[in-house]
Amino acid sequence: MDPVIIVGAGPVGLTLALALARYGVPTVLLDEGPGKDEPRHARTVVLHGDTAELVDRLTGGALAGPDTGTRWTGWRTLRRKQSGQRTAFDADTPSPLHLAQHVLTAALRSGIEGQSLVKVAVDSRVDAIEQEKDGVSVRTRGAKGTWWRGSYLVGCDGPRSTVRKLLDVRFPGRTAVERHAVAALRTELPHPGEALLHRMPPWRLAGDEVTGRPLPDGMWRLDWLLPPQNELVTPDALVALVHETLTGWNGGSAPAYELVDTGVHTVHHRLARRWRVGRAFLAGDAAHLLGALGTQGLGEGLRDAENLAWKLSHAWHHGPAEALLDSYQTERRAAVAARLRAADQALPLLRGGGGLRSYVPGSARGRDALLTDGHLGRGMLGALGAHARSPLTPAPFPSAVPVGTAPGEPVADVRVTAEDGTFVHLRERLGREQLIVLLIAPGTGVWERRHWASAGLMPRLAAAVSALPCRAELLVAESYRDAPAHSVLLIRPDGFLVAAFDGVQAAELRAAADTVLGGAHASSDASTD
Repeated sequence: MDPVIIVGAGPVGLTLALALARYGVPTVLLDEGPGKDEPRHARTVVLHGDTAELVDRLTGGALAGPDTGTRWTGWRTLRRKQSGQRTAFDADTPSPLHLAQHVLTAALRSGIEGQSLVKVAVDSRVDAIEQEKDGVSVRTRGAKGTWWRGSYLVGCDGPRSTVRKLLDVRFPGRTAVERHAVAALRTELPHPGEALLHRMPPWRLAGDEVTGRPLPDGMWRLDWLLPPQNELVTPDALVALVHETLTGWNGGSAPAYELVDTGVHTVHHRLARRWRVGRAFLAGDAAHLLGALGTQGLGEGLRDAENLAWKLSHAWHHGPAEALLDSYQTERRAAVAARLRAADQALPLLRGGGGLRSYVPGSARGRDALLTDGHLGRGMLGALGAHARSPLTPAPFPSAVPVGTAPGEPVADVRVTAEDGTFVHLRERLGREQLIVLLIAPGTGVWERRHWASAGLMPRLAAAVSALPCRAELLVAESYRDAPAHSVLLIRPDGFLVAAFDGVQAAELRAAADTVLGGAHASSDASTD
């Protein structure tokens, strides 16, 4: 079968290519550029738990070193001269990972270099797309201009997406929702390792909001929220902002600093009308733009790639599954739309200022908490969405049992025993097979595999798993939050719970698997064992 064609070799396109390779699907990655990125230290990304874990799995831990990214020791807020809330990060409250985007891209490119299933074509700009019943053809121009034949096409080619335009997909939304002046510099600040959100700083130039976030090698990224007017930010004005801010944060005396990189970041909010047109899909900035109030558009793009990869993989290996492929748009567009709605609702409160809101007790603290949620990936502005209303989430089964995760929500990361007897974390096994089946069996953690693999429920469960309509990995955990002993959890390859059963219910397990793969069986018709 023909490979999947991916247009765009930014972080989303590279992530999708690696994810598909993990499923054994070949890809052609069409890179408009020369195959490397110019270092820009003022252009950084923040990866939260799920996206950092995704990149870690796909790159073999390439971002684990201290020189690639920084995990903050804490998060502080200030309002005028008053200290606000502080979040300390630890094992129970993990920090986001902050790194330059070119470092992330380099790590992903390095992972692709060892992948025989990924073919990269540089200096390849797309200028035509033709779709047929059994495939798609893409023409590139330039020194390596040619026609490429693929099974499916994914446009990951950014906000000015050529693929989106050739598919004639509208991209409505709002322009210049926010503008920020940005600087990357080396210096020493009073709270090393802690990120800072300072609202209404009492200085002449700093405006309404400044953030400071540490990076490796003694570097910091500073962002100043600019006024709505589209005024030019001159180099002298930006240097004045840097000097005034450092002076204010250091008690009236600016520390020595090295200005490494600067820029102006403009945030747009847009959402493509369609994310699928036949055999062609959109992902990342080609499908959506967001990023106001501390949220991260790249994180949503990486979630697009993870969601789409296992669905394309199933279609590539097993033949077209239209309901499964349609669910990519249903799930991911709904999740991003919810994020955009939350930002639109919060913007008047957070940026309007003045009025009665200034006199409501606790309102300033509430606004700071909203912004903190956006930056730290939690709450209505930042938390990972659920798929409870997805067509891939089956109706409750007769033998369903409640566990600490509802169907359609991301599973908790617990220690599990793999089929070879090794102990791993559940999320390390994501993106390997089409599904995961997890048995909750207290006490098995101290047994050798030869004891529990043939004891109790395991033979029946193993037989039920082998009868599923796709490959699935069988794992065992001693416990899962609020799950009764001998519960059986069915988990999607992107880490969302499908259903939880009381014991081995082979018919219901198969019906749930069929539903999550876009099959025709109705879960309500399933019979219990």
